[in-house]
Amino acid sequence: MPSLTWALQENGVHENIQATWADFSYRLRPPVGLRARILTAIDLYPSQLLFVHRDAEAVSHSERKQEIEDVVSELRQESSIGIPTLCVVPVRMQEAWLLINEAAIRRAAGNPGGRMALGLPRNNRIESTPDPKNVLFEALRTASGQTGRRLAKLHLPSLRHRVAELITDYSGLRSLPAFQVLEADLLEVVPSLA
Repeated sequence: MPSLTWALQENGVHENIQATWADFSYRLRPPVGLRARILTAIDLYPSQLLFVHRDAEAVSHSERKQEIEDVVSELRQESSIGIPTLCVVPVRMQEAWLLINEAAIRRAAGNPGGRMALGLPRNNRIESTPDPKNVLFEALRTASGQTGRRLAKLHLPSLRHRVAELITDYSGLRSLPAFQVLEADLLEVVPSLA
């Protein structure tokens, strides 16, 4: 969410942005499948713009984006969706986009002054990192400086979210083809948001 808010602001949306994650985990029967999740998100979280996130993982970025666009197109033809919709498709996993800021990782881990090497890939290699979630979690473990029980008690999913919140400048993502596509799509939509 923070990277998308940053992208909106950087590309001309200067009004108050109230980003909301469509959380279905509390529902007794969460929606199954992309179509159902999009319809449920629109119903439960009315908005002016919908970002649909799917990690590319085992398929290409373009295939995953096309999959989302096909479902959205079908929903538009049925008049089930009327708001602009953008695809967010990190090439591996969303955690890859968090590997751009070592300082945020150290701060999230509670050890901002730490000096231990975190083994982070260079920005131009983020999208080719085989398991960015594991790289991020390992970097958080290392950055914490903790050992034994304290290390075992680190709640890595919470720290992952904290890293995203602590990054204030996502411009490093602009070197990644997947983010370039997202930003280009965003520029097409921004005028309709005014």
